[in-house]
Amino acid sequence: MIIKPTRRNFIKSAGLAAASAPLAAPYVMAQGAPIKWRLQTYAGAALGPHVTKPAVDMFNAAAKGEMEIELYYADQLVPTGELFRAMQAGTINAVHSDDDSMAAPVEISVFGGYFPFATKHILDVPVLFNQYGLADIWRDAYKKAGGVVWLSAAGQDPCHFNTKKPLTSLADLQGLRLYTFPTAGRFLAQFGVIPVVLPYEDVQVAVQTGELDGMSWSGITEDYTVGWADVTDHFTTNNISGAWIGSWFVNEKSWADIPEHLRALWMACVDAGHTYRNQWYWGGEAKLRATGDKLKLTTIPAAEWAEVENAAFKFWDEIAAEGEVKAKVVAIFKEYNDILKKAGGVYTQG
Repeated sequence: MIIKPTRRNFIKSAGLAAASAPLAAPYVMAQGAPIKWRLQTYAGAALGPHVTKPAVDMFNAAAKGEMEIELYYADQLVPTGELFRAMQAGTINAVHSDDDSMAAPVEISVFGGYFPFATKHILDVPVLFNQYGLADIWRDAYKKAGGVVWLSAAGQDPCHFNTKKPLTSLADLQGLRLYTFPTAGRFLAQFGVIPVVLPYEDVQVAVQTGELDGMSWSGITEDYTVGWADVTDHFTTNNISGAWIGSWFVNEKSWADIPEHLRALWMACVDAGHTYRNQWYWGGEAKLRATGDKLKLTTIPAAEWAEVENAAFKFWDEIAAEGEVKAKVVAIFKEYNDILKKAGGVYTQG
């Protein structure tokens, strides 16, 4: 199934020079046309306004006409799987995506998106990157790839199943045709899941036509937001990962060509966007499980689900054996997982 990308144009506003103030030099807008960037997100038009657009809007308002970022949603300029190459070539200037979905040719791409059981909650992602060294590993990986600068990573929602039929045992996964992330699909295949690759915007219709049985792509907040709760009937409370690992990237030359104050402004807006997503997802996951009226909650018994978790740890070791950098990342996941277990309380609850 092929979808033809369409370009979405956004209203553009010119910045105004700030009025001068006593004892302070007035702001003077740069002469000439503003710097223009094109940024494409992995997210579709319903999800993108929550996960990507807040940072872009904040930046465009604060840049005061010096620079403007045009936002494009999933597959609008290039297919999601071509995002890295398009950014590296300068066809687009920036990207918000996970490494896995955009087929980044870096060793750590397997950990982007949903690496099985690597996280338990949304805040695990910034902790792993900022306190356990993943940021340095990611930065170095993209520097070696060339042409692309990794900027920042943050967590989002957990990865559950929303399906037409209820899932109450591992046996129910057999033959299930699911839209999911590449690595998550590779992992779930051992339990009989059939991963299906489709353009993001075609997924909802594919459930309606019977091409898909459901998704293992998000938490319940996204299911309701993007309309998937309208075409599926059940939400499984078990998850295969507690948080999505996604990042913000930029073409190396585009990054070098803008002045330092605009780089600092963009990073501040990206961080503010992380904060917005933290509360949006965390609150939504709880509220919609408790009060949502579209999806019935089902659970695979803990004793059975332990088989999936144990398989994930074997999967970690398989991935670690593939290379030195992968082994280093897996070692960090193991260290952090051990700390969470020792910490107890909310950190060990799924």
